[in-house]
This record gives sequence, C-alpha cells and structure tokens, in this order.
Amino acid sequence: MATTTYLLVVWALVAADLLGTGLARPSAPVPVAAVGKAQREFDYFALALQWPGTICSSTRHCCAINGCCRSEPLQTFTIHGLWPDYDDGTWPSCCRHTNFDMDKISTLKPKMDQYWPSLYCSTSSTCFSGKGPFWAHEWEKHGTCSSPAVDDELQYFSTALDLYFKYNVTEMLATGNIFTSNGKEYALSDVIDTIKHAFGGSPQIICKKGSVEELRLCFTKDLKPRDCLTTSSMYKNLSKAKHCPRSISLPAYDPNAFLNSTLEILPEASNSGMYFYTS
Repeated sequence: MATTTYLLVVWALVAADLLGTGLARPSAPVPVAAVGKAQREFDYFALALQWPGTICSSTRHCCAINGCCRSEPLQTFTIHGLWPDYDDGTWPSCCRHTNFDMDKISTLKPKMDQYWPSLYCSTSSTCFSGKGPFWAHEWEKHGTCSSPAVDDELQYFSTALDLYFKYNVTEMLATGNIFTSNGKEYALSDVIDTIKHAFGGSPQIICKKGSVEELRLCFTKDLKPRDCLTTSSMYKNLSKAKHCPRSISLPAYDPNAFLNSTLEILPEASNSGMYFYTS
C-alpha cells in the first residue's frame, strides 16, 4: 500500500510536469558555506509563501508574535521569505556580516505585520545575532546573499512585499475557480496549471498531510517570472513527508479553538526546537 501511494504521488507530479515541487529544504544548505565568507552569486529568487490554515492548525501555544493567535484568522498566503537560490538545488546563506536593524524598515512594519507575520512562538536562529525575530532570520540568512539584485535591508523587504502584491497567489487561484479556506479538495495539476497560466512560471508546492503548507514563486535576478527548479538535482532534498498527493486542500482554521484550549498564553517565545525556523 505504501509503495502504491508513493507511486501515485510521483505520477501526480509527473503529470503536472513538476516532479520535485513537493520539496522541503533541509536544515542547512548543501554544501554548508562558511558564515560571512564570500559565496558565488545566486542564480534566481524564490518567493516562499505560507498557507496559514495548514500551519496554524498545529498551534499549541499562543503569544504576541504569533500571527495564528490573532482573533481573526489569516485567510491569504503570507510571506515566509525571499530566497536567493542556485540552479543546482543548493543556496547561499549568511553572506555578509550585517545585523538586522528594525529601524531601517520601520516604514514597512504595518504591512509586514499583516502580510509577513511569524506563525510560531519561537525566536529564530540568526547568522550573527544569536536569536532574534523572524524578520532578522530572513534578512541575515537570505537577504545578505541577494546582492547585486538587492543592496540593503530596506530594499530586501520592500522587494519581497512588492512581488507579493504584484503576484497575488490567492487571486491567481481564484481565476481558476480554486478558492481558499472553503474545505474543498482540488487537483494538484489544476492548482499548478492555474498558477503557471496566471504567473508565467511553474511553482513549487509543499504539502503537509495533503494540505498546502508552502507555495513558492520563482524569479530571475531582474525579478521576472520563471519556472521554479524541478530538475533531478532536487531529488537529494526530496522529503516524502512533504509530497503533495493528487488532490490537495487549502484548509481554514479557527483561532478560537486553540485560544480557548490553551492553558497558558506565553508572554515570550518558547525555545522548543519544534518551532525553530530553518529556511
């Protein structure tokens, strides 16, 4: 039965011409580059988007920084990060010793709070600052490797937000009659084809128990749509647990369900490893 299920998953991805879209990054790039050392220029950007309904359904503790714990559920994709990647399936990280500075992006904070929230209660590991907020992790690990396309912290976050609004995945899906949070299942091939038609490039889709967990749009260094990496070089990063089945869903969640059942509202981030960011 396990072999049959696996073959069905592979068949679905092949049918969509996207074998490899259910890829999850391991906890560190391969090969691991020395922190702060010169690394070769990246090949393309991946805009990684999270589906809150899938992630927030696993919430067990609430805290002020966790977007899942807001009184109103998040009903659109939110930003995970803008990642410079290589065409061989690896990626640079922690390229310049530049600490995150919240003051530099203060004008963006209202939009980032809404569209780029943390969906966990932990502080994130950073390259240079030990631990810090979600945004510090994204800037230090990924943003510092975005040169020459992106020069500084403000431009990094501004660029990600601009791409997010210009290529609105929730709206793209609606053009193919694929609606989020309605509890329905949709054919994986239909989701991929709808995004490819509206965006102009093939996405990567990562699932958790049949629900979309993350969707990635890929861009050239001059921010034009392109296909995400789907070659055999990605096999080594393939996690069977993150495969998408033939039919997938974009579930809703009820924040009151875990707010009412949580015995303790955490005043600060938990250091439990299960919540650490690794991408």
